[in-house]
Amino acid sequence: MEDEKDAFYIVRKGDIIGVYRSLSECQGQAGSSVSHPAMSVYKGYGWPKGAEDLLSSFGIKNALFSVNASHVKDDAFGKLIPCPVQQPSSSQGESLNKSSPSKRLQDMGSGESGSFSPSPPQKQLKIENDMLRRIPSSLLTRTPIRQNDSCTIEFDGASKGNPGKAGAGAVLRASDNSVLFYLREGVGNATNNVAEYRALLLGLRSALDKGFKNVHVLGDSMLVCMQVQGAWKTNHPKMAELCKQAKELMNSFKTFDIKHIAREKNSEADKQANSAIFLADGQTQVISGG
Repeated sequence: MEDEKDAFYIVRKGDIIGVYRSLSECQGQAGSSVSHPAMSVYKGYGWPKGAEDLLSSFGIKNALFSVNASHVKDDAFGKLIPCPVQQPSSSQGESLNKSSPSKRLQDMGSGESGSFSPSPPQKQLKIENDMLRRIPSSLLTRTPIRQNDSCTIEFDGASKGNPGKAGAGAVLRASDNSVLFYLREGVGNATNNVAEYRALLLGLRSALDKGFKNVHVLGDSMLVCMQVQGAWKTNHPKMAELCKQAKELMNSFKTFDIKHIAREKNSEADKQANSAIFLADGQTQVISGG
């Protein structure tokens, strides 16, 4: 377990990289205008001794500072992990929060130059180019987190007879809760649990295909939610294979969480699942929301 008192944060905004001591300072850098460069936040632990010694030699200790990303080379900051600008709330039991393994943050793809003034501004120190050439690299290569990188998936399965003719349904929602797509897939002759898993896979594949990076999943199947979290075992071979597929898709996202909800709160996904019963096995329908 990493010690939170040793945590530090790297902010990438346009071509500027800043190092901060707390997440609240990072949150203050988020721009309210669409013209602001996209921002990514990453978290590390235990400021590497090499980086500390190098910065100390230039009179920089325990300070807020920023550097141009194009000058940062090698692994000065050690291992970093993606960190959402909003601090995720701690949860237990039915909810799982996950961040994908860290990658390096060098070229974020825009090529545009951006700058920002940390708050408070008097803490910022500019590191000159001759010094920067001596700093070894470390920054994760991840697409910056934007508001439209996040979505919610509601999923449900239906089976007439259990086992019987089955269907999978899902609803893909934007970050403002508006419906983007209604999703349906025929499952053939199957149990309700298989249909539930097929619905989850349908939603995850759609979110991945549409480029979402941060996914929040809601479903009324306690079995599926707990098995995907790893809290319950998957003894049946068919269920184990479906759970494995779900976890593989889950690992494709930057952040992922899944939560069990009451059946009455999952009515839209339930409608799609019941409509999907009349589709052939593997046949899908995608209906645009709004």
